[in-house]
Amino acid sequence: MFYRISRIFALTFFAALIIVPVLVVVFGTFKTDLEVMTKPLSLPERWTLDNYRTLLEGGRITTNFRNSAIVTSASVVLTLALASLASFGIARMFNKSAKVLLTLFLLGLTIPGATSIIAIYQLFQSLNLLNTLHGLVLINVASTLPISVFILTAFFQQIPNELYEAAGIDGAGPFRLYRSVALPLSRPSMGAVAIFLFVINWNDLLYPLLLITQADLKTLPLALLDFRGEYAINFSMIFTAVMVASLPMVIMYLLMQRSFVAGLTAGAVKG
Repeated sequence: MFYRISRIFALTFFAALIIVPVLVVVFGTFKTDLEVMTKPLSLPERWTLDNYRTLLEGGRITTNFRNSAIVTSASVVLTLALASLASFGIARMFNKSAKVLLTLFLLGLTIPGATSIIAIYQLFQSLNLLNTLHGLVLINVASTLPISVFILTAFFQQIPNELYEAAGIDGAGPFRLYRSVALPLSRPSMGAVAIFLFVINWNDLLYPLLLITQADLKTLPLALLDFRGEYAINFSMIFTAVMVASLPMVIMYLLMQRSFVAGLTAGAVKG
């Protein structure tokens, strides 16, 4: 009885820690900045969409939204393509070379991006990739490729070798095995990795802050900094921009939640 009550209390407390900040942000989008500061936990005195209208005026946030959409979608697609090819090759190599290659990819997880920002900036400056969206795509792919290879390799290794042998008897080559056997079976894991990459790339602030200075090339996370003044912060506008920036992630998860859950549970039950 005590265990049940304590568990309910703990879960309720944990849920409150998540729900309360979300409600503060949601309600804050309908308040004035003064109301947010003085009554953060209360309902809006007057429900208004003025913050959303102000945010959309001039089309500035639309441009930032478009930049984030271009960079994120290109990064996710390119990373999935490269990671799936590399993972398939590693999973099909039954020798020490596979372990060596996988170890080299995993070494990329041990180097935080913040430790190499000077080298990254100098490299991008020499390649004329500063203030370019394709430069952001390249650095996003390079930073998320190791974790993508790690996840997909674990899944490809679980595909029975008999399926490859049966396709090989019919004359399928390596690329045909990848396209016709591995990819169809890996859709759940690819969906889970796609959501994971989408969230990482959409919310990324470090690389846009380092590599982008032009206003018309800023992504959404970088544009949120514009609502922070030298002496004051416009919380109501920040909350509104956060809500707009969060919508694509919510929609992405709702559309691919089945693939996400299936990808997380793939291989959990054997036999």
